[in-house]
Amino acid sequence: MDGLLVVDKPEGPTSFEVVRKIRRLLKGAKLGHTGTLDPLATGVLVLCLGEACKLVPFLTELDKVYAVHIALGVETDSYDAQGKVVQTRPVPLLTPALLETHLSAFRGSFLQVPPMHSAIRQNGQRLYALARRGIETERQARPVVVHRLQLEALEGEVVELVVHCSKGFFIRSLAHELGQRLGCGAHVKHLRRLAIGPFGLEQALSLSAMEADVACMEERLISVDKALPWLPAHVLTAEEAQRVRHGARFELQASVGRLRLVDEEGHLLALAEVRNGEPLRYLRVFLSPSSV
Repeated sequence: MDGLLVVDKPEGPTSFEVVRKIRRLLKGAKLGHTGTLDPLATGVLVLCLGEACKLVPFLTELDKVYAVHIALGVETDSYDAQGKVVQTRPVPLLTPALLETHLSAFRGSFLQVPPMHSAIRQNGQRLYALARRGIETERQARPVVVHRLQLEALEGEVVELVVHCSKGFFIRSLAHELGQRLGCGAHVKHLRRLAIGPFGLEQALSLSAMEADVACMEERLISVDKALPWLPAHVLTAEEAQRVRHGARFELQASVGRLRLVDEEGHLLALAEVRNGEPLRYLRVFLSPSSV
C-alpha cells in the first residue's frame, strides 16, 4: 500500500502510539506521520504509507487549522489540561471587544517561544524529557505565522478560537501567552486539528473504524499521484519519462520552481526543482507509478 491516510486521532494516545496501532493492523507496513499531536489533542493526523513516506518533508511544511478551547484563570506547567496546576488567579471581566484587542497581537508574523513540554530537540535532548525531570531551559524564539485567528465564542471563563497557522506554531504557547496578557493565566482545555493543508476531517477515518474493518483503509487511501495537489504538474513525454525513471539529469522545458513530474497516464514519477539554464534537480524519485 502506497499513499496517504487521513486519521481522526482520538484523545489519549500519542501520535506515535496511533502509528504503532495502525502499523500492527497493516502487518508492519512502512508508515510515517506528518505532524505530532499531543495526547490531549484530537483530529487530523496524516499518515504516509510505503512510497508516500518520501513525501513526509513536503507535508510537514503545510499550514494547520485548529479549534481550541482555552480555560482562563488556571495556569499549568505544560500549558494544557494534562499538566500540573502551578497558579490560579481571578479572571477579569471580559468582553469580545477586549479579547479582540489582545488577540490582535497574535496575528501575522512574529516570534514565538516554544513550550518546555514539546518534542523540540535542544542540545540533543527533547524538551519534554527535560521538563519531566523538573529542568527548565532557555528556548530560542522561532518565526511563526498566524494567517487567521478567529474568536468563535466566549463562554464564562472559556475562550473558543479557530487558528490557521504555519508549521511550528504551538497552540499551547498561544493559550499561555494570552493568559499572561490578561493577567489571569490560561491553559488549553480542548484542542482539535481540523486540517493539515488540503487534508481535512471530511477525509479522515477514526481509529475505531480502522480496527473494526482494516479494508476501509485501502478504500480511503489517497494515492501518491494525488498527494501534493498544490504543486504544479508537468506531463513528461515518453522519452523524458524514461530518463526520469533512470534518474538522468537533463534540462526540462518547464516552469521554474518545484514540480510534480508525471507520465502521460498521470502517474507521479518524481518531484523535482527546475532552474533556468540548469539540469533539473530531483527532490524525490518514486520506485514505480502508483496504481492506487
